[in-house]
Amino acid sequence: MKQLLLAVTAACAFGANAEPVRAFLTTGDQKNLLSPSAVTAPAKADFVIRIDPKRQHQRMAGFGAAITEGSAWLMRHGMTEAQRDALMRELFTREGNGLGFELTRLTIGASDFSRRHYSLDDMPPGQTDPDLKNFSLAPEREDVIPATKQALALNPKLQVMASPWSAPGWMKTTDSLVQGQLKPEHYGSFAKYMVRYVEEMKAEGIPIFALTLQNEPHFEPGDYPGMRMPPRTRAEVVGKHLGPLLLAKGMKTQILEWDHNWDEPWSPLSMLSDATARKYVSGVAWHCYAGDVSAQSQVARQFPELDVWFTECSGGEWKPQWAETLPWMMRNLIIGSTRHGARGVLMWNIALDPKYGPHLGGCNDCRGVVTIDPKDGKVTRNIEYYAFGHASRFVHQGARRVDSEGGGDSKTGLDHVAFTNPDGGTVLIVSNSAAVPRRFKVQAPGQRFSYELPPSGVVTLTW
Repeated sequence: MKQLLLAVTAACAFGANAEPVRAFLTTGDQKNLLSPSAVTAPAKADFVIRIDPKRQHQRMAGFGAAITEGSAWLMRHGMTEAQRDALMRELFTREGNGLGFELTRLTIGASDFSRRHYSLDDMPPGQTDPDLKNFSLAPEREDVIPATKQALALNPKLQVMASPWSAPGWMKTTDSLVQGQLKPEHYGSFAKYMVRYVEEMKAEGIPIFALTLQNEPHFEPGDYPGMRMPPRTRAEVVGKHLGPLLLAKGMKTQILEWDHNWDEPWSPLSMLSDATARKYVSGVAWHCYAGDVSAQSQVARQFPELDVWFTECSGGEWKPQWAETLPWMMRNLIIGSTRHGARGVLMWNIALDPKYGPHLGGCNDCRGVVTIDPKDGKVTRNIEYYAFGHASRFVHQGARRVDSEGGGDSKTGLDHVAFTNPDGGTVLIVSNSAAVPRRFKVQAPGQRFSYELPPSGVVTLTW
């Protein structure tokens, strides 16, 4: 970890008025993990990356990961208080070696990464509660709320969004948290349930800046909470119930559409074609598990006034090889999603144990950003930690993505994205998925320098 505490300054500034360039490198062989690295004066290079800070795009909200019930429980019960405090500071601040996460996601009730299946208004089979008299945040007060409040205390700029995996069972066709659809007679009750959650979380000191109506609305898992919600249903719930209710209460919480994979852009396009629902939607949220990241731009071209968000992807032991997975994450999540408009980028679980839990149903080999061994509280920093660290440590909330062009094409293996921070500093992230080193030259206002990026390597360059 000592490497993470270091910063490197180029031995000289290249150009009369150039700022010193710092470089931080991670390689697929794990010999470099956000390690300081040297840049060189302009030299012969195979590729040129040109940065134009005058051509600005989306304003960034941040990078981060979800505080699931399983993650929160593990951090609060699988570590000593001192271990937990050190890890939370490392994740949510930039002090010392901190990653500086500025965005997180909560689940409204249980997901597969919960130790039991629950909603916030469970009723015995056959009974209903349309007035939500049984609503309670009690399950979230055990671990999720304390963990989130600690994160907010460490980073008051942290933005928190939330998504349900299922409506309470009594609202659904299955009378169960597992599978089924929302009954039309409970559309209004579900909207009230969502708003009640936001109100009570605010009372706990946790502002929810955005909601999605349903996590992965085209998927009905068989062994954990889920709910199918086709475009027409989403449009009706948002347009006739949730949107008007938020407006009537003067609440600023945003509604994000979709919250599912890149492979079905037709679904958010269909929902957004409903003009009544559309006026209450502020953005579209995406997951990584199928399709291509370019779907984000496909929808954004039709609705350019809407924000783009990337809200879930999980690493896992199905792809344990750093040399393969690190470039994939950079190309698709950090670089790809932001080049296709994402204001925020989220991994799934922020922490899991060595057995890929706690979880109940669902994924059996998903990885967290970190792995915590509850036997001794030891922390292992995973591929996801370093992939996201290449952005979150350096790209600050309020940064603008700016144009970065050149570097060959997809066959070269070079992918890149650039940002201008609120303080005027520039951040360039470059990934090399090729099996050979790539030397490139960077040209930006007041800057000319070269860098040789090892195979399966990632570098963040700042000045």
